[in-house]
Amino acid sequence: MTGQQKKWLIRAAGALVICILAVVAWQKYFEKDRDEGLASGNGRIEATEIDVSAKMPGRVKEILVCEGDFVKDGQVVALMDTEVLEAQLREAEAKLQQAKSDAATARSQLMQRESEKAAAQAVVGQREAEFNVAKKRLARSATLAAEGATSQQEQDDDQAHVESGSAAVAAARAQVVAAEAAIVTAREQVEGKDSAIKAAQATVERIQADIKDSALKSPRDGRIQYRVAQPGEVVSAGGRVLSLVDLSDVYMTFFLPTAAAGRVALGTEVRLVLDVAPQYVIPAKASFVADVAQFTPKAVETANEREKLMFRIKAQIPVDLLRKHLTQVKTGLPGVAYVRLDSGKPWPAHLQVKLPQ
Repeated sequence: MTGQQKKWLIRAAGALVICILAVVAWQKYFEKDRDEGLASGNGRIEATEIDVSAKMPGRVKEILVCEGDFVKDGQVVALMDTEVLEAQLREAEAKLQQAKSDAATARSQLMQRESEKAAAQAVVGQREAEFNVAKKRLARSATLAAEGATSQQEQDDDQAHVESGSAAVAAARAQVVAAEAAIVTAREQVEGKDSAIKAAQATVERIQADIKDSALKSPRDGRIQYRVAQPGEVVSAGGRVLSLVDLSDVYMTFFLPTAAAGRVALGTEVRLVLDVAPQYVIPAKASFVADVAQFTPKAVETANEREKLMFRIKAQIPVDLLRKHLTQVKTGLPGVAYVRLDSGKPWPAHLQVKLPQ
């Protein structure tokens, strides 16, 4: 290769380097001008995670869904073994039946005591009538005895009948009081048996509720993320069986410096661009702006240092949009969130909403 050719190659290489630097500089300038009035931060798509857990300790009988399955609110996703609970339920139902039988017996005894009181009251009436007759006979015999028309013995006999009648009345009244006391006792027994019925009924209902809760249901619409337990495994009370993500609550968390975060209000429009699909622009709104810096330098004595404070912002994706593209929603995807700091300016062309069909 001649010296002239070497010079030519060096000049060509230099010109190429200059062109490349010019293009890079132009792109940086264009990008800066294009994104003027915007703030951006890196983040990842996240969603609220929900655990489907067992209310009581027990063995997992069956899991009805697989990882990645979409589930509806209230859908049964797993079953716990209920053999022990069903045995407890049968026992509780037998005790409930026994309590009802005891209550019926107590009511029968109450009716019997009330009948005994009625009979005792009838005896009181009879004894009082006999006592009144005895008193009238004594009055007549006392008058006749005073006139000498009858003997003193007859008056004494009538006096004895009166005293006997008085005692009979007192005894009959005592029987009524005893019958009333027996009625009070019988009523207390009835109330006790009724309480036993309520307690037994509550036990039955509690066990039935436990059996019902053994069918684990999804608390809302979502997608199964993990099968934490497997059929046959024993879990404790509150033990996780499944983990799902709520696809109606999807967002991106990102950070902005103080100057930009201070201009972001709740409801501010945000645009999300994911690394895996840069051709799409997803609309969102700021649903949370931290009022405390998430991380800071060691000292914040100068204005320059204060600018390094970063605040967490949460951009919520609209629920109706999520439902429309439910099968395409994936968590963990990285991307960039853009915030328009001046709401009076339109979004640049490359951040206009563009969604998959």
